Amino acid sequence: MKSIKVILFTTIICLFTMDITLAQEQDLTLKEALTYAIKNNETVRKAKLDIDGGKYKTEEIRAQALPQLSANGSLNYNPILGQIIFGDQVIQMGRRWNAQTGLQIDQQIFNQKVFTGLKAAKSSEAYYQLSSDLTEEQIIELVANNYYQILVNRQQLNVIDTNIKNVKVVEKIISNQFKNGLAKKIDVDRIRVNLTNLNNQREQFANAVEQLENQLKLSMGMPVNTAINLPKRELADVQNYPVLTDTVNLSGRTEIRLLGVQKTLLGLQRKSYQSECFPTLSLTGNYNYTGQSNQFDLFKPESKSTSTWYDASAIGLTLRIPLFNGFATRSRIRQADVDLQKAAEDTRRTANSLNAAYENAKLQFKNSVNTINSQKQNVSLAQEIYTSTQNNYNNGLASLTDLLDTENALTEAQNSYNQALLNYKIAEIQLIKSNGNIKTLLN
Repeated sequence: MKSIKVILFTTIICLFTMDITLAQEQDLTLKEALTYAIKNNETVRKAKLDIDGGKYKTEEIRAQALPQLSANGSLNYNPILGQIIFGDQVIQMGRRWNAQTGLQIDQQIFNQKVFTGLKAAKSSEAYYQLSSDLTEEQIIELVANNYYQILVNRQQLNVIDTNIKNVKVVEKIISNQFKNGLAKKIDVDRIRVNLTNLNNQREQFANAVEQLENQLKLSMGMPVNTAINLPKRELADVQNYPVLTDTVNLSGRTEIRLLGVQKTLLGLQRKSYQSECFPTLSLTGNYNYTGQSNQFDLFKPESKSTSTWYDASAIGLTLRIPLFNGFATRSRIRQADVDLQKAAEDTRRTANSLNAAYENAKLQFKNSVNTINSQKQNVSLAQEIYTSTQNNYNNGLASLTDLLDTENALTEAQNSYNQALLNYKIAEIQLIKSNGNIKTLLN
């Protein structure tokens, strides 16, 4: 019975360990990385908090159009009472102790500045929403670029590993030839120097990959000590190329839409300044209950108090008509006009910049496509030359210099092909972004 329990316990531990191992070895696709970043990146999360803050700001401004109710109370002692003289008579005003409590209500009936502020608050909500969208797009672009950079560097690391493996084979052959007097010591030294350089290069690339992974995790909002594995299939050979258009529609770009909202806000700011010239009308009402006494017995029962209590109330309208403020309003309006002109210039510059980015992305895309096609053939040719040269060297028909040269040529061809893939992916991201469809990478 005891052995059965031990077996069951061991089995559970093994299954649990397998689950942990599988979880650790699970691939992190680009879509999963982007989804994680949208949920956990600190900048994105702060942008979403700004949306909530904008809603609360709207509620704050809306409160100005609602009734304002306040309560008040006071207790005063008058050591010296005022006096009124009627002929030969002197009459004291009030009593030593005064207490008062009351309610005050104010309601805006017409205030153009408040109404304009409400419109501006609603536009501010749209501004914060677009700012959040733009932040998400920027994070998607950043994470995607970092993601592909890691894959390319890993590909180059694999190239170095393959070269090290090949050089070790050659080193073993040359060392045996040297022992048998068929090779020179300088050949052994050259191949070992080459091997040392490759090992140093591999260490540098390995460190670079680790740094890029940390950068990717940081951009995703992921703890840096989390183990990740990016599948190689995410950087597979390109089969279908997208169709390039001569122009791009910028109306859907978040940057342009955001500038449009900013222009709307500036226009509402100008209207807010103009509303300073409008009259305002508000309804006011109050109710007060006042007690007076020459002794501090205001709060005693009526039968034991000498105080007198009475109430009063008033309802009225308050009209305020601005007449002259030293041209301050006119100056503010003209400043708003300047801000609107600057916003128009910002929109024009941004549109031009986005068009330039699209054209540059197309050029980079075309160049990378041409490079991919040529480098694919170049890698195949360099591999054939290296294999042939290696066979010739083994048969004494080629020198070590020829072998090393062809090995270097193969490495350069493979790295150029990987770099072309990276350039293609980055250009593809820019093209998708230029069309305002960067979030389709999440699908």
